[in-house]
Amino acid sequence: MGIIERVNQLVEPICADLGVELFDVDHAGGILRVTVEREGGVDIGTISLITRELSRALDHDDPIPGRYTLEVSSPGLERPLRRQSHFVRSVGERIKVKTKPHVEGERRLEGTLAAAGDDGIQLVVDDNGTTRSLAYDDIERANTIFEWGPTPKPGKKPGKASATKKAVHA
Repeated sequence: MGIIERVNQLVEPICADLGVELFDVDHAGGILRVTVEREGGVDIGTISLITRELSRALDHDDPIPGRYTLEVSSPGLERPLRRQSHFVRSVGERIKVKTKPHVEGERRLEGTLAAAGDDGIQLVVDDNGTTRSLAYDDIERANTIFEWGPTPKPGKKPGKASATKKAVHA
């Protein structure tokens, strides 16, 4: 069993006990990145608590040989999609995909994730409904796209009606 699998087995129940979902684990270059999320987001206090608990458990079980730095964070607004479960939970969202070099067609795609199954995804790439099918093995990297709303005019609060007119007295 590899490092990622051992760390997943160790931290997943701790995250569940703390009311968060383990989103991803990555280990590269002496850094262990644990990404967690929950409905409504994860605040800094929760990140601090999770970091302390995971650090204690990792020190006790020692699943990683040598020195490493633990980083705990939320996946962010434009979250990476690496696992099938990431794609499944993002169905209906806009995503960007970069395919591996051997894949025919455009390597950089953007569109709405229409479906995510056992073997791959269906991506609607234009307004005409053109769909591109990709196997998970053909995807080099993918992430969701956060779409910013319109910028409010200076001095206006979003969602508020324009300035009200004063009543004219005779």
